[in-house]
Order: sequence, then structure tokens, then C-alpha cells
Amino acid sequence: MSQAVDQVKLALERNKISEQGWPKGPVPVSFGLVVFPGFQALDAFGPIDALNTLSLMFPLNLSIIAETLEPVTTKVPNQRSVGSDFGQSIVPTHTFASPPVLDVLLVPGGIGAMQPGIQSAIDFVAKVYPSLKYLITVCNGAGIPARAGILDGRRATTSKLQWWPETAQRKEVKWVAHARWVVDGNVWTSSGVSAGLDAIFAFIAATYGEEAAEKVSNILEYERHQDPSWDPYAVLYKLPRE
Repeated sequence: MSQAVDQVKLALERNKISEQGWPKGPVPVSFGLVVFPGFQALDAFGPIDALNTLSLMFPLNLSIIAETLEPVTTKVPNQRSVGSDFGQSIVPTHTFASPPVLDVLLVPGGIGAMQPGIQSAIDFVAKVYPSLKYLITVCNGAGIPARAGILDGRRATTSKLQWWPETAQRKEVKWVAHARWVVDGNVWTSSGVSAGLDAIFAFIAATYGEEAAEKVSNILEYERHQDPSWDPYAVLYKLPRE
């Protein structure tokens, strides 16, 4: 038995996951998070915090990837405000030019995803997607792989608040309005902001096992929405059904 398998088994035993709940086959280890100025905090940190907790059960690695190694802020570039000075910054570990080998890439959205400077992130996702096991997007972060052509012919969803401008960016995508999250092949796309939490829990359940997902949700005291078609915001914004 390989050292990685031994580590997984030990982690599962420590967290009291039954043998029946063990994942079938190898699981993703290396995660990457794309960040850019004006990314939405919860898009990124919601799923990442679930993965933080999952990393207590499984050996996981996280890389923060941006255009440069300078801190990246959630503040929106050149955005008019009411005089607030409010935001958070995250320090990248890698650049788009020198990324590590990844199993899973998480792409958040945010107002920054609609700025001209987002092209470098689009180019990066297009470059690394063929080597990924999974791509996960949150909110209008779906527009990044969509504009790269990755979602062409696939079912996908995105922010319901920004539905019309987001879906207009790429007509080749089979956009699904009434969905909390959508899975098509190895691509997971979620609806707006908080939907990323439900999507990541569904991903954990599908990939690491339902027991692991349930344990993480209980530790975080988060009540999961487990129906991907549950979407009150598509109703709120009067979006059409397919």
C-alpha cells in the first residue's frame, strides 16, 4: 500500500469515517485558487474554508495563483464607492506564468471578473484546464472559463443577479438558469456567491464520500442544500426555465 493511501486511511480513521465511507480510488490532493483584484471574498473563502476542514481528514495542498506575487485585494479597481475603505488581501504563492501541477482549480467571481484586467486569468485557466482533474467556478467566475471556450457545449450556471450580461458573453454554453450548481463532466459551476458552499459540499460528497461531506458540514455548522435544482434566486430575478 502506497504512503499516500496509508495517509488517507489514517486520516479517515482519526475522523471516524467508516470503512464503507472511504473513497473508491484516488482522490484529488493539489488544489489551486485563482485570485484577481476585486474577487468576491465568499466565492473564494467559503469553499476554501470547507476544504481547510477537509484537509484535517485528507492530505491536501493549496496554492494561491495570481498574475503576480503581490497581495491581491477584494477591493474593486476604480470602483466608485460611498467613501468606504474596506477589503481583504491574500498573498499568492504562485503566478499564472509558473503554476504548480494541480488536480483541482477553483475560480471565484466578483466585480473584478468583469474588469479588463481579467484577461490574464482567462488565459491562465485556458492553459491549465487540459491538465486538471476538476474545474470549479463560483458565481460569475463561470465567465472566465466560458470566455476561454472551455464551457462550449457544456451545461453550466452562473450568478442570477448578473445572469443576462454573463450569459451573453458566450452563447455556445448551455446555460442553466434554474440551478444551484451544475456538473458537466469534470466542470462544476455554481450560482451566485453563497452557492459555492453548496457546490463544494456536493463536490466533497461526490469525490471524498458523503460521510466526509457530512462531517465537514457539521464541524462548520452549515446546513447544506443538496438539491442542485433548488434556486429561489432564479425565481426572484424571473429567469426563464429551459
